[in-house]
Amino acid sequence: MKRSTLLRLMMVLALALSMALTAVAYAQEATPEPAAEAAGDHSEAAVTEGEAAPAEASTNPLTPLGINVGFLLAQILNFGLLFFLLGTFLWNPLMNMLDNRAIKIQKGLEDAAKAANERRNAEAEAEKILAAARADAARVVEEARARGEEVARGVESTARSEAETIRTDARARATEERDRQLADVRTQVAAISVALAQRLIGDSLDEKRQQALINDFFAKVPADARALAGQSVEVVSALPLSDAEKQQVQNQIGATNVTYSVDPGILGGLVLRTDQRVVDGSVRSNLNTLAGRLR
Repeated sequence: MKRSTLLRLMMVLALALSMALTAVAYAQEATPEPAAEAAGDHSEAAVTEGEAAPAEASTNPLTPLGINVGFLLAQILNFGLLFFLLGTFLWNPLMNMLDNRAIKIQKGLEDAAKAANERRNAEAEAEKILAAARADAARVVEEARARGEEVARGVESTARSEAETIRTDARARATEERDRQLADVRTQVAAISVALAQRLIGDSLDEKRQQALINDFFAKVPADARALAGQSVEVVSALPLSDAEKQQVQNQIGATNVTYSVDPGILGGLVLRTDQRVVDGSVRSNLNTLAGRLR
C-alpha cells in the first residue's frame, strides 16, 4: 500500500516537472522577438548579431517551420508521461476490473448451471422417492385389503362355525327333549297297547308278558342283522331305548361300535344301518309291505 502511494506521488511529481519544462520551453520561444525589438540599436554590431542569429538558426531544420525543439520534446515527454499514467492508473485497473467482472459472471453462470443441474437431479430424486412412496402406499393398501378380506373371512368362518355349533347344540337339546318326551310317552303307549291287546285277545296279560311284548315291539332286532360283528352300526328306534335294551341289541348284533338315534316315523321296531347295507325291521316297513300286498 505504501509503495503504491509513493509511486503515485512520484508520477505526480514527474507530471509537474514535465509541465514546468513545457512552460520554460514555451517562455524561451517567446523571449527573442521582444528583446530584438526593444534594443532599437542601428549600429553595426546589432546588424552583425542579427545576421549571425539567422545564420545560426538556419542550422536547425525545424526552425524555418516555426517549431521549437525544446517545446516539442516537452510535449512528447508530457504525452508519454500521460500515456504511462493513464495506462498504469486507469487502463490496467479498468481492464482488471472488467476481467474480474467477466470471471465473476462466468462463475455465476457456472454456478447457475450447476444449481440447475442439481435442481434437476433433486427433482428426479424427488420423483423417484414419490414413486417409491406411491408404490409403498399401494402395497400397504393392498396388504390392508388382503388382511381385511382375510379377517372378514375369518370372522365369517367363525360366525358360521359358532352358528353351526349353536344349531348343533340346539338340535342336540331338541333331540334330547324329544327323546325325553317320547320316553315319557312310551309308558302311556305301552299301557294303551296292552289294553288294546287284552281287548282283542280277550284275556289279561301279566306284567312280564306285557314287558316282553313292549320290548319286542320297540327293540326287536331283525333276523338279518344278527351278524354285524366288526362293523359300525347305527340303530334307529321309534322311541328311546333303555340301557338294558341297548345292551341287548348290541349283544344280538355282535358289533362293538354302535350308535343310537330316534325316529318316531318308523312307528316301532328297529332300523340298522352300516356302511354296506340297511336292515329295516320297522313297523312302518312292515305296514308298507302289507299295504303293497293288499293292492
